[in-house]
Amino acid sequence: MDRAARDDRGSVASRLREVTLAGPAGALEGLLQERDAHDHAWIAVVCHPHPQFGGTLHNKVVHRVASTLHALGAAVLRFNFRGVGRSAGAYDQGVGELEDARAALHWMRARYPGARATLAGFSFGSWVTARLAASEPGIERMILVAPPTATADFAALATCPVPKLIIQGTRDELAPLSAVEQAFPGWADPKTLVKVEGATHFFDRQLSALGHALRVALGAPGEEAIRRP
Repeated sequence: MDRAARDDRGSVASRLREVTLAGPAGALEGLLQERDAHDHAWIAVVCHPHPQFGGTLHNKVVHRVASTLHALGAAVLRFNFRGVGRSAGAYDQGVGELEDARAALHWMRARYPGARATLAGFSFGSWVTARLAASEPGIERMILVAPPTATADFAALATCPVPKLIIQGTRDELAPLSAVEQAFPGWADPKTLVKVEGATHFFDRQLSALGHALRVALGAPGEEAIRRP
């Protein structure tokens, strides 16, 4: 698959490409969204939710985060962890998945040397993202959507200086807002917690609000301010 998006003048603006990259347990399946000009100064890697509960690179929250970051100018890679889709290997309790994400980041850095790097993840993917951001040099920002702080260890964020953007639904039934609010003060600055009013864990009927929250938090022009705690 190599789908081209076109601007109003009919010229090719960007493409969504199927890619295969080398991972520590074998090949990893990915989707790369980039401009044909190959001129991005900003890259992003987006990690999907739990592999054992249906999480894939096609998850709607992952898709919305990736498409929003691309619209803001990033070349964006989303990929399947080991054992998901056409990615080789088997589920590894988050240990091997961290190394899968590291391989994806290194692949993007090799494709765009010197580009600013953002790491993003949803749910289980945010746990992977947090640990990767804390262990890799030169990460400009991490974006954690619905981090499962009640069930996963985010201790690495206590001393991690990478800027943190947390986007959280107020009606999240799987990663409750109360648990995120309890963990958030213990994370190192700089950090921002943005609440999406009424949103559940999967942002059902709230994907537009999620995209808006992300654009505002990242300073996109023309977006109205949203409430922060």
